[in-house]
Amino acid sequence: MQETAPSRTALTTSLIRAHHARTSLAPLINDPWGDVLVPQSFVDVLLQWASQDETHSVIAGERQAVLDGYLSRAASYASVIFRSRFAEDALDAAIAKGVRQYVQIGAGFDSYVLRRPPHARDVQVFEVDHPATQTLKLQRLSELDVSPPVCAEFIAADLARESIVDALRRSGFQFDKPAFFSWLGVTMYLTREANLATLRAIAGCCKPESSVVFTYTDELGLLPGSQSAAYERMKRNVAALGEPFLSGFDPQQLSAILAGVGFVLKEDLSGLDLSERYACSAAPPLLPSAFSRIALAVVNPTTVPS
Repeated sequence: MQETAPSRTALTTSLIRAHHARTSLAPLINDPWGDVLVPQSFVDVLLQWASQDETHSVIAGERQAVLDGYLSRAASYASVIFRSRFAEDALDAAIAKGVRQYVQIGAGFDSYVLRRPPHARDVQVFEVDHPATQTLKLQRLSELDVSPPVCAEFIAADLARESIVDALRRSGFQFDKPAFFSWLGVTMYLTREANLATLRAIAGCCKPESSVVFTYTDELGLLPGSQSAAYERMKRNVAALGEPFLSGFDPQQLSAILAGVGFVLKEDLSGLDLSERYACSAAPPLLPSAFSRIALAVVNPTTVPS
């Protein structure tokens, strides 16, 4: 990501969630804020990209239809929807067990703090993100005359230069109480060493009842030509935006890798696994990438991270 620019992939992800909520007959996630939080200037950029895929330029009356078509064809579309639903299902399960702290690493333009369900009203939410992205989000909330709920804290942090623990120390996060962490659509843009450092830091500072959901790319999907043409085009596009894919994990080794940084792997789901779990509820059907995965892990109380 460019140092002074908000993440364009985060902006696109927000639009995808909103599109799904608006157009699906049975949405897996309801995010009415997704397109509201995105500035029109970025929508105009997407429309310029979309017009390159069309046989004619975009005229005023076609803008929404062209944008919807562009978003629905995005290679990451199904993965964005499935990961959002899986993460919030896991969060609900953690809340049911008494967890009252939710940390969103790389929160982007996610709107959970604005649409929390009644059972999560007493959950403290900590949004951690790059200063450029978070500044734009807070600016958009101000422009919309929306005041974030008092349960939300926004922590601007460049995790390439600062650890998640140091970032949380600048907030009201309570290290003596368990927490649920979500880390969605981020790890592929970081080095393997940076990803392991963040996981090790979480395990080293949090109560054993704490857990994390994170997405990752099967490292085979990083090989040239391993994905569909649409996915390969998406990788090229995000690289051109300054957000290239840098790393992945081998699913066969993930359990051992997590054990080495203080976690116990509970679930590791492929796109097909997510499709089987949720697609029967989605209309129209969602087709995820074969190499996009999501994992749920809990802090291991019996081991010390290496």
